[in-house]
Amino acid sequence: MCKTKNQINLPVMSIQDIDCGNIDADIILSLYEDMLLGRYFEDMCAQMYYRGRMFGFVHLYNGQEAVSSGVIKLLNPSDYVCSTYRDHVHALSKGVEPKYLMSELFGKETGCSKGRGGSMHIFSAQHNFLGGFAFIGEGIPVAVGAAFQSMYTKHILNQDGLLGVTVCFFGDGTTNNGQFFECLNMSVLWKLPVIFVVENNQWAIGMAHHRATSLPEIYKKAQVFGLPGIEVDGMDVLAVRSVASVAIDRARLGHGPSLIEALTYRFRGHSLADPDELRSRQEKNAWIARDPVKKLKKYIIDHNISSSKNLTLIESRVKNRINDSVDFALSSPEPSINDLKRYLFVED
Repeated sequence: MCKTKNQINLPVMSIQDIDCGNIDADIILSLYEDMLLGRYFEDMCAQMYYRGRMFGFVHLYNGQEAVSSGVIKLLNPSDYVCSTYRDHVHALSKGVEPKYLMSELFGKETGCSKGRGGSMHIFSAQHNFLGGFAFIGEGIPVAVGAAFQSMYTKHILNQDGLLGVTVCFFGDGTTNNGQFFECLNMSVLWKLPVIFVVENNQWAIGMAHHRATSLPEIYKKAQVFGLPGIEVDGMDVLAVRSVASVAIDRARLGHGPSLIEALTYRFRGHSLADPDELRSRQEKNAWIARDPVKKLKKYIIDHNISSSKNLTLIESRVKNRINDSVDFALSSPEPSINDLKRYLFVED
């Protein structure tokens, strides 16, 4: 949806527009817990960063949790995910344990990347999480390659089972880069099982989205290449889940890729080093009022899906997991200086 310079780009779809009658209550509660896990983890990261436990750039995901949970929790364990430098919560949704993720951010040997990757290079072969990438657009060709591998092993090597699906996340700023257009073309040409998820949080570092592109409605760019493109309220986990389900089913059936533009917003600056002075208070307040975690909690209570007491228990359980992850990271060993050159090459 195109907006002029002084307008605030708010999603028009709401949680009430989605038919949730066929979604099991346990699934809705698991989505709530996953979103809380992401929110509390990122809040703890901010604390640890300012206490000097983390170094370098740390990009937090607060406000965008509905996109990660709404898409990734539909995937099979064998499916692939490619992320960006804002990758912590994607990894959590894919199943990476908070303690191994926190250890990675602390630079510890027990981290999921052995302490070598840090915040922007989260990786887990066990969970088919193919990484955060420090530069924008890097993950898109990797995702296309993973999708090609899934199709090749299924149809050429005659592997049993369902066709694997790859989901690739990236931001609005990336859609002005060449990798985006080249990979859309290639994925349609080969009918690859990949879903491109644009997390349009309205800002590419300090550049407002409407100032950087000739066509602000990113989902419309899909039609040029012949794949479905859909815009969704990225602050509404059930809305995201609804459109993601269609795209994933389409890919798994061999019908090719889809593009999802999720309209969302980051509640913090670009990174923890960003004073966040470029965005107006009016804009930030308008989006914070649509907090996806609070929205789902209200929906759960209003529709008698669960009690406030049970939600409090979920919140306590998640907080305990986050606290345990910090304790684990603090007690974990530093990488040995003798292993400085280890992991540069494949080991026997």
